[in-house]
Amino acid sequence: MAGAFGYEAGHYDISMQMAEVSLLPAVRKVPNAIVVADGTSCRHQIHDGAQREALHVARLLERQPAVTPA
Repeated sequence: MAGAFGYEAGHYDISMQMAEVSLLPAVRKVPNAIVVADGTSCRHQIHDGAQREALHVARLLERQPAVTPA
């Protein structure tokens, strides 16, 4: 989506076409995979195009148990 590029009405279709080149097919190919995307617009595009939730890396790390130094 390249930031706000894909949100603009005149760019939405080309943005989704670009996502269909590799991103969205890859997300659909592995339905149980955790999808990580740092950008808000990237997460929205993944949701809109593949009906999948993409997590910010901080949210993924938040799910992990804390590691205690030995």
